[in-house]
Amino acid sequence: MSNSNYAQRRERVAAALGPEGLAVIRTAPEQPRNRDSDFLYRHDSYFHYLTGFGEPNATLVITGDGRSTLFCAPKDLEREIWDGYRLGPEAAPAALGIDAAHSAGELDSLMPKLLENRQAVWYPFAIQAGLEVRVAGWLAAVRSRVRYGAICPEEQRDLCAVLDEMRLVKDADEQAVMRRAAQISARGHVRAMKLAARMLRAGQDAREYHLDAELLHEFRLGGSEYPAYSSIVAAGANACVLHYRAGSTRLRDGELVLIDAGCELEGYASDITRTFPANGRFSGPQRALYDLVAASQEAAVAATRAGARFTDPHDATVKVLAQGMLDVGLLDRNQVGGVDDVIEKRAYFQFYMHRTGHWLGMDVHDCGSYVEPSQVGEVSERKDPLSGEIIKNRPSRILRPGMVLTIEPGIYVRPAPGVPEPFHNIGIRIEDDAIVTESGCELISRGVPVKADEIEALMRD
Repeated sequence: MSNSNYAQRRERVAAALGPEGLAVIRTAPEQPRNRDSDFLYRHDSYFHYLTGFGEPNATLVITGDGRSTLFCAPKDLEREIWDGYRLGPEAAPAALGIDAAHSAGELDSLMPKLLENRQAVWYPFAIQAGLEVRVAGWLAAVRSRVRYGAICPEEQRDLCAVLDEMRLVKDADEQAVMRRAAQISARGHVRAMKLAARMLRAGQDAREYHLDAELLHEFRLGGSEYPAYSSIVAAGANACVLHYRAGSTRLRDGELVLIDAGCELEGYASDITRTFPANGRFSGPQRALYDLVAASQEAAVAATRAGARFTDPHDATVKVLAQGMLDVGLLDRNQVGGVDDVIEKRAYFQFYMHRTGHWLGMDVHDCGSYVEPSQVGEVSERKDPLSGEIIKNRPSRILRPGMVLTIEPGIYVRPAPGVPEPFHNIGIRIEDDAIVTESGCELISRGVPVKADEIEALMRD
């Protein structure tokens, strides 16, 4: 991203604040892992969206007149020997295209002066731990000067409301980065599939962590900074655990492997899931359920386009899955009725218990409301057939070009009374990343096969 991109975003924020508003956004703090060692640092997404600045210990201030001020770590040649280069406040304005910069140590002394005579202070609520306490301290300092004519801001407002809407629609530069991230991730999935088949054919002791290593290798080889989230590599029954982490379970001939993994590139996430036979060949029951999930994803993809609702892909998925569960015998018609009954009673929930997608962007579960803003006041109530809970419904978000979401149906069959044994412990999910367009959607993660025949052909290679 160029400095002009970040400047335009800050200008949009400034316009939303009003002439007497001020916004404060901090980056993420460093997190200790153990003594003398921190976790690998990752910036705060809101902060990076407005600055492109990747150093810790930094705060951005934007005022309603469009002025941006950065507080950052000062130059310290001794610490830089140990921890790496610091930009420093002297070089920050020219390097980042901001108006002014100060040392991070001056934040508490200068913020009361910046807040004085402002009407409102904006910051992300419930996101950046401790920021509200800092704001309270700054406001207390302003109030101490009211006898001298200072005016203290009367309003505290949530900056997430502004930034979430901005981040929800990705511009051309953001989309280009996300395409590259998805391509790198797809290569990682291909690499892991091939390794699984190769190791099993050779009679080697293949483990989940072997495939995880292939993913990490390909991510870094492609220039990714790190995984966008902890990779899921689930062999056999582990695939029925939705957020399973890659462990040491052995890959077994005749079982499936589910990989849910994606890299982060230049601050943007990818998110891909594929399920494949460890030995490269689907069994009959595996293929039946796999083809069902694939068909449900096709229906969801067809429902994803500008003007549709966010819930439309999920509804399309559920309709296909419900019919398929009846057809293959996962659900008994004599007990649950027809497909409409399955949907109305949510009988499918035993085998499919999550939504079909989520927003994707700088965060893998990206920010942005799932309710259409123009219809937020239209509330209806329904009783959940499983929990009995009364749920308030609001109209789902209308999709617009440039929104990015995942499309990820699945089936997870745990052993239970009445569940046909050939399907026991089969877990399948297929997930792709989609950019909404006027006429449909662009699947940017299809660098790794989806069709069962294509997966088998890849793993035979």
